[in-house]
Amino acid sequence: MKAPVQELLHLFDLEQLEDNLFRGQTQANGQRSVFGGLVAGQALLAASRTVPEERPVHSLHAYFLRPGDFNVPIVYDVERIRDGKSFTTRRVKAIQHGRPIFSLAASYQVIEEGASHQASMPEVPAPETLDTDQAIRMKLVERLPEQYRNDFLTERPVEFRPVTPLDPISSEPKAPVREVWFKVIDRVDASPVLHRALLAYCSDFGLMGTAMLPHGMNFWQANTQCASIDHAMWFHNDFRIDEWLLYRSDSPFAGGARGMNFGSIYRQDGTLVASVAQEGLIRQHRSDSPA
Repeated sequence: MKAPVQELLHLFDLEQLEDNLFRGQTQANGQRSVFGGLVAGQALLAASRTVPEERPVHSLHAYFLRPGDFNVPIVYDVERIRDGKSFTTRRVKAIQHGRPIFSLAASYQVIEEGASHQASMPEVPAPETLDTDQAIRMKLVERLPEQYRNDFLTERPVEFRPVTPLDPISSEPKAPVREVWFKVIDRVDASPVLHRALLAYCSDFGLMGTAMLPHGMNFWQANTQCASIDHAMWFHNDFRIDEWLLYRSDSPFAGGARGMNFGSIYRQDGTLVASVAQEGLIRQHRSDSPA
């Protein structure tokens, strides 16, 4: 197995401290705090460890409360809210330094048959015909401040292939729409529970940036402050995280220093597997501001 995938799976190998208490390791990735997708994925996995596998998660709703410290582990305290005949509810509090940094509520359901329809997948080129994000990053690295270059070029456990490559450093306004194929770069032989937790992890990549596109804002600008505020997901169908998935996101609104983003995730055969919603802080300070 490739080293980046081994490292990723190690992060999702939660240590059980008590019946409802788990501990997850953190990782520095060039950001000022723990990547929000990692906290969301670990919290979902902690909740799922207290639910029978025959009741898969169908939704989660989460709030990012404080920046995570990547120098210490995160403790996940799971509360068993309800175990009903059809639905199970869990609430998770992620704790560092004695304070909550993240909260999540997740709902699980026994598998049932029912009325079914879905939105059609956009017509886009197949992932095999597109450039990898690694190749795109290589073209941009010389324009980055030197302190960011190593992290920017580090091999990642998840490969992204954008349908329309965007310059992440450019300040040119663009339409608030992104379409990108992604998958984990090596086979993940694990239960659907872990695949769903890993999808929660992947769902945070690039989503908030969709609302920044019309305003010429990017994460590399010194006067731009960005942070996820909340995150919601609905799981619709089965999938594998190591097979190509299309992530289409759009932003219908930004205002009040916040940007709203919606996402749809499809299998390569066109099946809709998940829907995502997130609001993020996108605050731009004056160029002379000490912030």
